[in-house]
Amino acid sequence: MGGTGAGTGTRSVAGTRPVEGSRPTALVTGASRGLGLALARALATDGWQLVITARGAADLEKAAGETGATALAGDVADPAHRARLAEAAHRLGGLDLLVNNASTLGAVPLTPLGAYPLDAFTGALESNVVAPLALIQATLRGLRERRGAVINISSDAAVEAYEGWGGYGATKAALDQLSHVLAVEEPDIAVWWVDPGEMRTRMLVDALGEEEAANGADPDTVAPFLVDLVKRRPHSGRVTR
Repeated sequence: MGGTGAGTGTRSVAGTRPVEGSRPTALVTGASRGLGLALARALATDGWQLVITARGAADLEKAAGETGATALAGDVADPAHRARLAEAAHRLGGLDLLVNNASTLGAVPLTPLGAYPLDAFTGALESNVVAPLALIQATLRGLRERRGAVINISSDAAVEAYEGWGGYGATKAALDQLSHVLAVEEPDIAVWWVDPGEMRTRMLVDALGEEEAANGADPDTVAPFLVDLVKRRPHSGRVTR
């Protein structure tokens, strides 16, 4: 879904401070395709070392070959997999940036709330809300120490009422509120919940079909916006491209 407008930040914070002499480290979820892959490429070009994850092992290994990343295939909804990701970041010296990009659409085709399958909604909450919070908790100590940053990928479906998008939108609204509170509770960490706008991704194809999805932005044009966001380090808050 398209962008709606940036929110105001909570407070200003100092810039990310990796250990002197080291390269900054980012953990990017959902990095085998779409925005996650585009962002991993952009960060690697900018000198970051990466831990990347996605469920599809073959595509993830291809992404690792392009970016030089440490690749760990798995589902972010799996607690054991999240623990492996946190340990991989620790072995690289600590985490400067966590990008919670992995997400699920929920029920497909898009379904009105009155008929929404509750098992699909529960699964979407687990992937889109619980897993990002769990990864934040697993990496929070290092993020604090390095005055790092968190990017939670949101959507305008979190703040607008689109027919059929209620299940997905509810999970993103929950992620937005979680991010907002985290920004207040963790003033030394930059927290941005970002609506990147409509992009030509598999998720948008699943939601709207090939023809309409073709009008979305190329994720490769969105990734530099996120890299620049990290460099500028504005106030924590909701950001819309």
